[in-house]
Amino acid sequence: MFDLDITLSILLILFILAACSFEFVNGFHDTANAVATVIYTNTLKPWFAVIWSGFFNFLGVYWGGIAVAMGIVNLLPMESLLDQNISHSLSMVGALLISAIFWNVLTWYYGIPCSSSHTLISAILGVGIAYYLLPGAAGDGVNWTKAKEIGLSLLLSPAVGFTLTILLMLGVRYITRKSKSGEDLFKEPKKNSTPPLWIRAVLIVTCTLVSFFHGSNDGQKGVGLVMLILIAIVPTYFALNSELDLSKLRQPLSQIETSLSHVDVSSLSEKDSATFAQVSGIQTALASKFKAASSTSDIPSSERFAMRKDIIVLDKGIKNLIKNDDVNISNNDKKNLETQMKSVKKATDYSPTWVLVIISLSLGVGTVIGWKRIVKTIGEKIGKEHLTYAQGASAEFVASTTIGLSSFWGWPVSTTQILSSAIAGSMVASKGVKNLQLTTVRNILITWALTLPVVVMLSGTLFLLFRNIF
Repeated sequence: MFDLDITLSILLILFILAACSFEFVNGFHDTANAVATVIYTNTLKPWFAVIWSGFFNFLGVYWGGIAVAMGIVNLLPMESLLDQNISHSLSMVGALLISAIFWNVLTWYYGIPCSSSHTLISAILGVGIAYYLLPGAAGDGVNWTKAKEIGLSLLLSPAVGFTLTILLMLGVRYITRKSKSGEDLFKEPKKNSTPPLWIRAVLIVTCTLVSFFHGSNDGQKGVGLVMLILIAIVPTYFALNSELDLSKLRQPLSQIETSLSHVDVSSLSEKDSATFAQVSGIQTALASKFKAASSTSDIPSSERFAMRKDIIVLDKGIKNLIKNDDVNISNNDKKNLETQMKSVKKATDYSPTWVLVIISLSLGVGTVIGWKRIVKTIGEKIGKEHLTYAQGASAEFVASTTIGLSSFWGWPVSTTQILSSAIAGSMVASKGVKNLQLTTVRNILITWALTLPVVVMLSGTLFLLFRNIF
């Protein structure tokens, strides 16, 4: 398979199955984020809620785009990490998978809401940092610009969820303060009694949105993980998009050349001149190669990974020129460079349809299984009072909006962290901090704090160990 011998083919299959297992665990670990509110408000029966959520998780992965997946792929600059030794690629992938799955299962077993996003990103950082410590390692093992962007989104999103839920709860209470329906919103649901129809509709809609956007964000991390595996082990087949008509890249590359020709080279500093020369050289080389190629099969297999690296370096160089105020370039040319580069990057930023399908299925099926532990924590152990209709709807609305916008902008965020924080915010909005079960909140915060150092250490150690063994 893919010109690999039988042993490597088996390992590739096992790694892909492991990535699906990670997404499966992600499904039953994070299902509570979507279904806890509809279950604890008697809006939907548990079995129907998890099947409903699983279906929309599936759709979220399949239709949610690949911006988040590429954020995961680009976090680890494989162009620097990979060499001709396939065992080193296997060491990288094995360390990532084992550490991420171990921490996810461990926290699920103890019923602690822990972020699969946080776990996977920590595992990737661990491998990158460990690579940098190797003798003779060239370049950074981590794309620190992307790491800072992702870290900021993971750090801010829980605070956003907590704060906005408090504000939304207070706003709803103020607006409905004189109505009978407002009183119903803030009452504990009656046992075995469904909520009023309009409240039930709101809760189902917010549950659906959280499920869909969970798939489009958290689910896409599984897509990114599979792409890491494929690019690392069989780069000649997956370094470039085999489903793309490469002749469509000729015009964008020509437009890039035109915009670059408008730059006043004589005014550039020595550093900027070097960047401009690199960008121009790569653009010329890529234009020449794509001139005769209509598909990936037209490009020699030995050149495909190098071309992937060239496209990524070209994109980085153009971004540096655009952001540099010392480079004399018009706004029209800046916009043209950004637009045309997006077209060129379709050759590297992609996912085969079959990858989307297997990850969608893994997340969807995982959603239907193993959900009870985390649901109980979300529904009963964060606050001291039973979840009310207003609390459930407010938390889900804020979570779905935050995750949806993050997916649109390509920011990986944690559904677990956002919704747990939103539930906590809804409890605080009702009766203040005294309404929180501080033991549960403390355990969640400790787990969040431990995830980064523990998983980084685990994945980095495993990576170095595997490289030494293999």
